Amino acid sequence: MRDFSKAKRIVVKIGTNVLTKGDCVDSAYVRRVASQVGSLLAGGRQVVIVSSGAIGMGAGQLHLDEKVKGMKMRQACAAIGQPLLMQEYRKSFLRHGITVAQVLLTAEVLSNRKTYLNLRNSIETLLDLKVLPVLNENDSVSTDEIGTAFGDNDKLSALVASKIDADLLIILSDIDALYDKNPQEHPDARPIPAVFEITPQMVKNAGGEGSKYGTGGMRTKLEAAKIASNAGCRIVLADGRLKDVIGRVIGGEEIGTVFMPKRKLSNRARWILNSTPAGTITIDAGAMQALRNRKSLLPSGVTGVGGTFEASAVVMLNNNAKAVTNLSSSQLKALAGKHSSEIRKILGPKHRDVVAIPEDIVIIDY
Repeated sequence: MRDFSKAKRIVVKIGTNVLTKGDCVDSAYVRRVASQVGSLLAGGRQVVIVSSGAIGMGAGQLHLDEKVKGMKMRQACAAIGQPLLMQEYRKSFLRHGITVAQVLLTAEVLSNRKTYLNLRNSIETLLDLKVLPVLNENDSVSTDEIGTAFGDNDKLSALVASKIDADLLIILSDIDALYDKNPQEHPDARPIPAVFEITPQMVKNAGGEGSKYGTGGMRTKLEAAKIASNAGCRIVLADGRLKDVIGRVIGGEEIGTVFMPKRKLSNRARWILNSTPAGTITIDAGAMQALRNRKSLLPSGVTGVGGTFEASAVVMLNNNAKAVTNLSSSQLKALAGKHSSEIRKILGPKHRDVVAIPEDIVIIDY
């Protein structure tokens, strides 16, 4: 369960509260991380860092004492803080002869199949070149309210781990473990050393908002664990301020909480599952049962269409599945409830006679 001796590809996510000291990045801490990661690289492992902290650094430069509110101000702080953050990483890793590369992401990049694959290829190339990728959400240009797209980079780190087929995701946080009860409300709450299934009660106990500059909390870490679970990737949530925490996790020491995977989906299935849906197709019970039996979705099972989307978009199927649709929302509205044989009569001979094929349908298993 905690034998990571064969974990070759590792993603390390560093939270805002761990990375910063006051309103600035803790340079000494970054140097310690560089030393630990350098040891992993020297041992032949590959590492990707997902880093928070840009907004906090920007706020510190502007001498903002209160929590930064409003998308425009958070975007401005991110734009100021991001180069300062990367400068810290560059200085610290150069001490070990390691070159770092900055990769900034938005949710749109991960939802578009072409840019998703381009990003995967880019990271693979950097790793082949022995370069350390440092990833962050591109907060300064994100079209979503910051924190809703990825959730303080917890979700982003899991998406990256899923994308590159990582063996292990280490989340370094000021939250040292998952507890059986909310420790802020229950002094007798106990840490859970291992999680095999994330239950509704765990989510309920997770609490809500994150820190002064961050937007994550235990809830976003559970969401990250769900994403990584579908990639067959283990997650360890640990206190990022523990001495030699990365090395101790890799060594199998029982610190924090380890989340065990439930299944390993194909890369395409993971992309479908983790993409933001462009709309919803409502289907009847018979159609849903057919999907569970690895059958195609036919227009006869469609009872409604929500949203506006084009063919090849990722959509929700009720609340139970996601799929890449062969038909647009307008086409589906015209064909809902009709037999497959009527598709070509209505839309023309070149159109496929199914809404989605089994290979493009992913049942949501959590």
